[in-house]
Amino acid sequence: MSTAIVITSGKGGTGKTSLTGGVGSCLAALGHQVLCIDMDIGLRNLDLNLGLSDRALMDFTDVLCGRCPLERAAVPHPVIQGLNLITAPVNLPDEPLSEYAMRDLVRQAKQKYDYILMDSPAGLGEGFRLACCGADRAIVVSTTDSSALRDAQRTVSVLRKQLPQLHLVVNRVQPKLLRRLHTTIDDAMDTAGLPLLGIVPEDPQVILSANRGEPLILCASRGAAIAYLNIAKRLTGQKVPLMKLRA
Repeated sequence: MSTAIVITSGKGGTGKTSLTGGVGSCLAALGHQVLCIDMDIGLRNLDLNLGLSDRALMDFTDVLCGRCPLERAAVPHPVIQGLNLITAPVNLPDEPLSEYAMRDLVRQAKQKYDYILMDSPAGLGEGFRLACCGADRAIVVSTTDSSALRDAQRTVSVLRKQLPQLHLVVNRVQPKLLRRLHTTIDDAMDTAGLPLLGIVPEDPQVILSANRGEPLILCASRGAAIAYLNIAKRLTGQKVPLMKLRA
């Protein structure tokens, strides 16, 4: 059964785009058909993260407004079989986008793909609502700093009214910093009020691979790459223990 997942955060800088690309790549590597949709109008970066900026010519608003079919807008990855992207437009549209049309896009996507991952813009504005309207479940991404967790709380309070399944990913974790702050991952879970789907360590390889336009799983086999793979496996129903992070 196909699943549409919105990946969101209360604020920018939590690494949700890297997570979307990383988990989407891993789901495809596990043999699933995956569609990643960048919903961040005007601030798109998922195409860079996946190395598809030169290939993604049409965007999701072209589909919503009937300018092209879903099949034409979805760009397949040249290396990772089963991984596809629909990018976001560079500029804001002149007219408001229809939530009904977005639900229809997701409905069409479910007929072809096993997983649809929607990279939501940060905050709780119109882009967030559009990204959430067709989703079955949500992943809230937060770092361990107090401002990110507070914003995650606000996001969760809105999502609880719309979606039955919500999970937390604590991203960019630095064990040394956690100790200095006298806090733990359990504290982050309690603050966000969500069950934990995974933790991802701070990893410079994430930035390096994004700048090279290469999905992380093609150039790394440790750190964040393993964390993304673990999260992907959990989404498919596998029981995988949490990473043990060392300082």
